[in-house]
Amino acid sequence: MQYFDVFNGDADGICALHQMRLANPQGSTLITGVKRDINLLKKVQAKAGDQILVLDISLDKNREDLLRLLESGADIQYFDHHFCGDIPAHNNLQANINTDPNTCTSLLVNEHLKQKYLAWAVTAAFGDNLHLSAMATAKPLGLAKAQLQQLELLGTCINYNGYGASLDDLLFTPENLYRKISGYENPFDFIETDDNYQTLVNGYKEDIAQVQICKPEYESVSHSITILPNEKWARRVGGVYANQLATENTDRAHAMLTRQNNECFLVSVRAPLNNKTGADELCRQFETGGGRKAAAGINKLPAADYDLFVEKFTQAF
Repeated sequence: MQYFDVFNGDADGICALHQMRLANPQGSTLITGVKRDINLLKKVQAKAGDQILVLDISLDKNREDLLRLLESGADIQYFDHHFCGDIPAHNNLQANINTDPNTCTSLLVNEHLKQKYLAWAVTAAFGDNLHLSAMATAKPLGLAKAQLQQLELLGTCINYNGYGASLDDLLFTPENLYRKISGYENPFDFIETDDNYQTLVNGYKEDIAQVQICKPEYESVSHSITILPNEKWARRVGGVYANQLATENTDRAHAMLTRQNNECFLVSVRAPLNNKTGADELCRQFETGGGRKAAAGINKLPAADYDLFVEKFTQAF
């Protein structure tokens, strides 16, 4: 029997896996990638009796390979909060999927584990820009404001590390970062004792300082579009900067477009935090788009489709 852990390379995916493996330690084959690399089940070759844990990737985007693996006889446990479409009815599939815009995969895992590793779930919720959910979830911990801010920064930095067009853009590969975190049952121990934490924070702060100089290409009361250059720092920070802008301007929809070499944009979209819906529907209108109601993206938006995107973006929110 083989075990496979398949997880998104962002804060939510990493913290969800960390909670599950703290509760149920098990050597496994890790399958992950940059945050936008979500067609991960295609990388799994399994046989009858193998155990596959899937965390924080869209079922709809992995449907064909999910059905292939189920037919192979593998057992699959699936946690996610992205658009899923119809969930297959199969005895080998245990699906825990909730697309409510105020939850995330780590919060679903937290419920499944009966709040056993609550601080890591809070970290992930902060990383997914679910600040109200994070603070509500954290109440049983009785944390001081400064401690909540520490978890917020940690979640933001883990999430920041997942963005990029390729693994070469990242400070740590998601697999490597998960392994560094996996030795810590308490996130405060990682913050206080592990040098890798400071590497994350330093990279995040340097990139944020650069991106804050960039001015919006288009801005109105209800919409903002920013175009970032074709640079590693821009690919790393675009998504978390979109989160920051959404938090600072809760009635405004935000789009962050990062130029790519091949006449395309990497796009991050954030629905207004006061009306967290529509981002996934907007992005799914484009070939490489997907995500969830409050936050979604397009992996390759052709430059020729920029005007069309602006039109649909302004219509959507």
